[in-house]
Amino acid sequence: MPLVRILDEYPTGGRRKKILAMAILASLICSYEGAIAPVLPLLLKDMKMSLTTYGQIAAAALVLSALAAGIGGWLSDKIGRVRLLVPMMALTALLAFAMALVSNVTEFAIMRCVLYIVETLAGVSTIALVRDFSPRMGRAQAFGFWTTGPVGANFLAAAIAGATLPLFNNAWQSQFIIIGCVSLIASIVIAFNIADLSPRLRAAVQHTEHKAVEGDHEHPPTMRSLLSHGAVWAHCLGICFWLVLFITLTAFGQTSLVHEFKKTPAEASQIMACFWVLNIVTTVLVGRWSDALQLRRIFSLVFTLIAVALGFYYVYLMANASTTSTVTLMISGALTGGAMGGAYSTWMAMYSENTEDIDPRLQGAAWGLFNTSARILSVGIMLFAPMLVEHTGSWHGWFVFAMICMLFYIVAGIFFKGPWTRAQIKHHVDATAPLARTAS
Repeated sequence: MPLVRILDEYPTGGRRKKILAMAILASLICSYEGAIAPVLPLLLKDMKMSLTTYGQIAAAALVLSALAAGIGGWLSDKIGRVRLLVPMMALTALLAFAMALVSNVTEFAIMRCVLYIVETLAGVSTIALVRDFSPRMGRAQAFGFWTTGPVGANFLAAAIAGATLPLFNNAWQSQFIIIGCVSLIASIVIAFNIADLSPRLRAAVQHTEHKAVEGDHEHPPTMRSLLSHGAVWAHCLGICFWLVLFITLTAFGQTSLVHEFKKTPAEASQIMACFWVLNIVTTVLVGRWSDALQLRRIFSLVFTLIAVALGFYYVYLMANASTTSTVTLMISGALTGGAMGGAYSTWMAMYSENTEDIDPRLQGAAWGLFNTSARILSVGIMLFAPMLVEHTGSWHGWFVFAMICMLFYIVAGIFFKGPWTRAQIKHHVDATAPLARTAS
């Protein structure tokens, strides 16, 4: 069997779904390999590292991963998704084992930087693969499943940590050994079951499994054709505002619960697991609903408004931490996660379709641009969130800021492309061809 299978005909039925499932599994494993939030309180204590120092290390790693995201997106378009994905996944699994061996802050900083670079190179390929193997009529649901990667990784890490940390005497190293074992096995399974589309098929717009529109591309693809569209800028800036809360919860969810509500690391992981599990469910279910109606913007913006309301309720609970029960935190957290999941998968489908309408050959580059933007944002969060918390002694102010940022996403949504109502759908489909021509 060749190292990478290249498909010259678009797969259908079970064959397409199998490859799509491998891409989604790869997304899960890539994100799980970098998970650290469940053991962060223990790691900070063991290494006598301040939250600010950790934030600076994470920020440095994210700067490097932002560069890797742009390069990885371009490489996935140039050499193919799978040729980049498979070796990077295997290397990341080995780096997870190495994380368990670090014994001081310097070693930790070096390992996190290397891990972020390699994990990013692999992760960018998985998003482009999901686009390649998901026709538009099912794309939001497919991206909902893809989101089970970064989201499911947080749930998986939180659930495993909550169950196993007491068994290993709260040793944070145990979690990286578990990560390494799971990742290495999954990487081997993925390598033998995944495939890539030929460049000709990647350049086509696939509406359904059996209906595709192959582009008439007279010029080579360039980033300029993406960056010349205001909708692309609106997407990248808007989702950065939206991600402030998501990234905060990913990086500091357990830490904020331990700090504000005096929970143990295991209890905090159990609470965060409730957030992530409903988030996973709604990314898929709302994505499927969005595919049926093809109204991406409405779904994304309405669910974001719901998330903002629930987020402000969480801020209220922080102000009344002494009287807030664990059950209340689990329920409110789960509802917030559910609302955010519904907003995110529909945004992903909308961004993919908006950039695909410009040039389908640039999907890797488009997702590389998104990942670069998200990681630059993460740098700011890692630097400023710990500083604000250590200055004020509370996470309250930072979460208020995150809620305000999500409101700016709603403003940016005005400039996205796509129908607001069912009556506009036919007009939107007819308008996609001229949109591509205006880029040249």
